[in-house]
Amino acid sequence: MTGYADTLADARTLAPESRASRVQIVRSPGGIEAWLVEDYAIPLLAVNFGFKGGASQDPAGKPGLATLMAGLADEGAGPYDAGAFHQALDDLAVEITFSADRDAIQGRMKTLSRNSAKAFELLAHAVANPLFGAESVTRVKGQIVSSLKRELNDPDHAAARLFRQYAYPGHPYGLPVRGDLETIDTITRDDLVALHRKLFARDHLKIAVVGAIDARTLGDELDRVFGGLPATADLIEVPDAVLSGEGTRHVATIDVPQSTIRFGRQGIARNDPDYMAATVVNHVLGAGSFTSRLYQEVREKRGLAYSVYSQNSDMDHAAMLSGGTSTKNERAAESIHVIQDEIRKLSEGGITPDELDKAKKYLIGSYALRFDTSRKIAGHLVALQLDGYGVNRLDERNALIAAVTLEDSARAAKRLLGNGDLLVTIAGKPVGL
Repeated sequence: MTGYADTLADARTLAPESRASRVQIVRSPGGIEAWLVEDYAIPLLAVNFGFKGGASQDPAGKPGLATLMAGLADEGAGPYDAGAFHQALDDLAVEITFSADRDAIQGRMKTLSRNSAKAFELLAHAVANPLFGAESVTRVKGQIVSSLKRELNDPDHAAARLFRQYAYPGHPYGLPVRGDLETIDTITRDDLVALHRKLFARDHLKIAVVGAIDARTLGDELDRVFGGLPATADLIEVPDAVLSGEGTRHVATIDVPQSTIRFGRQGIARNDPDYMAATVVNHVLGAGSFTSRLYQEVREKRGLAYSVYSQNSDMDHAAMLSGGTSTKNERAAESIHVIQDEIRKLSEGGITPDELDKAKKYLIGSYALRFDTSRKIAGHLVALQLDGYGVNRLDERNALIAAVTLEDSARAAKRLLGNGDLLVTIAGKPVGL
């Protein structure tokens, strides 16, 4: 990486502001840490937090447990049944939600600053004492089941589900985050309570707060919300995984006029020195919207599809380059051929100086869009913590993008794209495969 250190230093010098300098590292009297951006311009408060774990911690035979648990966390807690809890939120215009992804359970709260004391009280109940009441469990299960049934004949979901199965067979990442129709009803309240006890713990907790609150007040509220949780989580070890099935194609037959295509191959992990160069390469390949090579070749030149994309997916225990498109059944084979051919060309020839310059400018300039609301800022700060970064990442990220050279991108392209072999899954009635 010739000149890397000099380029990085220059980019830091030219940075218009330090985002990291606005973040306070707050430690509560009980030792709970949070990142705080104190801002009184608007009387709002956004709180985001995450517990490491997520759907990868679902016990054997019970995929969807973490998702169900997250969906029930705001359905009654502490002294409030489901109706009373939602009424209390509505009366104060407080928003509290939870969600599960493969590697974390995340929660979010948004409130007017004048209602923050009561909002934190409600959040404390939802975090530490969810009721998991029988009526709520039945209702939320029914919502998940209805959604899963609708998706049975949805080609987008079918292709994605098939892709995960072949990409990560025998691994938690290959299982459906929201479960399946055969297992969702087997989940019991005891399962929910046990998973909550295992995951909701202080040692794997990451928190970000943005808005009208000072560090001392926040410290007290952190102890009130999270202080009663167990000190340590009881996480099962999730092995690292390498994407399987490159060079194979799999079809889920659905009687629709279009084929939905998912494709992918092994990616580059976020802690890899070539990760930022791979981010630039992926932007040129398919993440750059109207300017990407896949968009130009698949849509503009051949009219094969309305849209096509690629993305870097960097999970805690796996990394993959993935993408997708939808096209007429009779043009599915041609679309796959064009995508694979373009990937091989990029692997062999790398990107051009002009593509490098435009990609870096876009990736650097668009980063600011992650900081235009308090909720976005809080969400991004938690995401950085969950990914293992320190607060300096806020300033270093754009500098690392700026430091990518043509040589770096060529090396990353060969590593990321290899010989162009892809795992491909198709949902529809493709012709010619």
